[in-house]
Amino acid sequence: MFTGIIESLGTVKSIEKRGAFGRITIDTGTVLEGVKLGDSIAINGACLTVTGLGGGSFTADLSDETMRVTTLGDLKGGSKVNLEFALTLSKPLGGHLVSGHVDGIGTIRRKITKGDSMDLEINVPEGLMSQIIKKGSITIDGISLTVAELEPYGVKIAVIPHTLQHTTLLSKQEGARVNIETDIIGKYVEKFFRADKGKGVTEDFLAEHGFLK
Repeated sequence: MFTGIIESLGTVKSIEKRGAFGRITIDTGTVLEGVKLGDSIAINGACLTVTGLGGGSFTADLSDETMRVTTLGDLKGGSKVNLEFALTLSKPLGGHLVSGHVDGIGTIRRKITKGDSMDLEINVPEGLMSQIIKKGSITIDGISLTVAELEPYGVKIAVIPHTLQHTTLLSKQEGARVNIETDIIGKYVEKFFRADKGKGVTEDFLAEHGFLK
């Protein structure tokens, strides 16, 4: 589990693709104090398991599923990535609860610079839009962001200067692919209402679930 608050930027040292599987090594530029084999680290929002450590670098394996449903297979040596270490009980929940399980891939439709800030328009797969609400949380490449507006193409997000300076968003070009994870609460709400789709939201339904007395 993660928070969507990026802790550092890493650089892809190497990425190997062997048939359906791959392996990626990330240079963090710092000593990975406290990190051990088997720990989870989110790379651009995708939760991976540390399988190798050396100096300021770590290695993780990439499954066929990971390369299929995320943008990690697009990375090359020298690519910058967002990194976040797993949530602990002593770590502030500064963003929102993020599982590190990418739901889909979107594209940056448009970047509008506003002084030191930026409005970001992102095309979102249609199947994910039912899990997104205005002023709700969304994770883009591992970054916890707030949805400013819902649009026919996807979402518009207002990005503050601090986020631009400490993540990869500033260097991303229009048309770039990004990992998207919707708010976990939205997924459960959607599943709940789908299960009761035949009933609809009636007075009896609200009473049955404790909303009316």
